[in-house]
Amino acid sequence: MSEAANPFESLQEQVDDAAAHLDVDAGTLARLKNPERVLETNLSVELDDGSVELFRAYRSQFNGARGPYKGGVRYHPQVSRDEVKALSGWMAYKCAVVDIPYGGGKGGIVVDPDDYSEAELERLTRAFATELRPIIGEDRDIPAPDVNTGRREMNWIKDTYETLENTTEPGVVTGKAPDSGGSAGRVEATGRSVMLTAREAFEYLGEDVEGATVAVQGYGNAGSIAARLLEDVGASVVAVSDSGGAAYDPDGLDTRAAKARKNETGEVTDYDAPETLTNEELLTLDVDLLVPAALENAIDGELAHEVEADVIVEAANGPLTPDADDVLADRDVHVYPDILANAGGVTVSYFEWVQNRQRFYWSEERVNEELETVIVDAFDRLTSTLEERDLPNFRTAAYVVAIERVLAASEQSGVWP
Repeated sequence: MSEAANPFESLQEQVDDAAAHLDVDAGTLARLKNPERVLETNLSVELDDGSVELFRAYRSQFNGARGPYKGGVRYHPQVSRDEVKALSGWMAYKCAVVDIPYGGGKGGIVVDPDDYSEAELERLTRAFATELRPIIGEDRDIPAPDVNTGRREMNWIKDTYETLENTTEPGVVTGKAPDSGGSAGRVEATGRSVMLTAREAFEYLGEDVEGATVAVQGYGNAGSIAARLLEDVGASVVAVSDSGGAAYDPDGLDTRAAKARKNETGEVTDYDAPETLTNEELLTLDVDLLVPAALENAIDGELAHEVEADVIVEAANGPLTPDADDVLADRDVHVYPDILANAGGVTVSYFEWVQNRQRFYWSEERVNEELETVIVDAFDRLTSTLEERDLPNFRTAAYVVAIERVLAASEQSGVWP
């Protein structure tokens, strides 16, 4: 693998690629490529032994022309300023692709949560929520779960905000537990949109997802649920991986049993499969569908030459570098981008926000039906844009659709001096 690409530079290159097919002046293009503001803060947290540790944390707000900023908060040792800027941009364009009224946000703390107790993580989360308090709110910026965060952390942020503001405002975050105002179907939403995108992609290509062989890199929430739902529609999931490696069975894995084994031991390679592989070997398997569902930059230009999948559906944010995109396009590999494929999470977060504001909650069946409508409609809009404008790939088509929607909102608002 070559040196990892800077994710923010990757985002900017993707915007440039789409802007080449649009009439955008230089000043407007600069606005489309940069966040409006970035909070960078140091959190002092008392640990269980009485010592105090300092943690670096960020929140990026990227283009609020279409609505409140929206995006997750991740806990990971590799969190950086450029990463959250990129992720907030991807979120802004993701929301525009599926036509929900949000801008883009993303936050993160530089921390490995495995190194800390639950009580320490709660103090860390509440410290971050206190710093976020002036800039978040259901009409301003709405955090959500991301890598290594979930319902627990969202409930802590919600409680901290509501306590400090002396209010009840469940819509200040999404991804909450149902008893705290969360939505049915939220946990499965990202994996479900990956499955729906794959299903539509195979249909568009004149193929059937039933019987297709699938490899999934990353077996957290999005990857494991996408694998399970793909198995449920008849695909054969032959390989799944986490940071420790991959379990591989050419005859197909039991995705539920693999997840149960990972939950039990912490390693998906402990699942009883005929072979184990490295993550790189999984990414280069000869399969019909590859689902990268881990972190960004999983496939660079060098590795892209070895990818043998016919279709790639991105469950992770930014798993392909721009160089990889170019190589795969030249090789006629069909790539369906993250800002469509993993948009289920933010879409159902939007549904949760709507339910919170109405204080009226939907059934899981309704949530899933509404999500399917949103993803299928967005897929159809991308395919028509691709064909009508003779664009080079689906990623460019997605950004063309998204940028046009952001520009329309910006132009209608005007520019303040």
